[in-house]
Amino acid sequence: MRVDRVVPNLTVTDIESAIAAHRDVLGWSVLMDHGWIVTLGDGEGHQLSVMTTDASAPVNPDVSIFVDDVAEALRRATEAGLEIVHPLTDEPWGVTRFFYRDAHGSVINVGTHT
Repeated sequence: MRVDRVVPNLTVTDIESAIAAHRDVLGWSVLMDHGWIVTLGDGEGHQLSVMTTDASAPVNPDVSIFVDDVAEALRRATEAGLEIVHPLTDEPWGVTRFFYRDAHGSVINVGTHT
């Protein structure tokens, strides 16, 4: 299994002001906008997401990690005895993902583009 990308997720109450702040300070552009989550970044692969409330999961993730084999990642998380807080799901926006909670309470979104 290969990790392709890691994106921090910031939970915000006002997504528009968060977008403006990061655009103004970092000079980044909006790369993806689903309304509830917006990913900003540059042309070199640096990215940051801001989100209000996850569209289908019971909690917001702290970080999103995109891999080439999400089923293998789920197998490893389950084998490690980690709490799966959002089951493996084919989301309508073209991502297959699951969330696990690590030993320190952080919620990790592991997914792949489908």
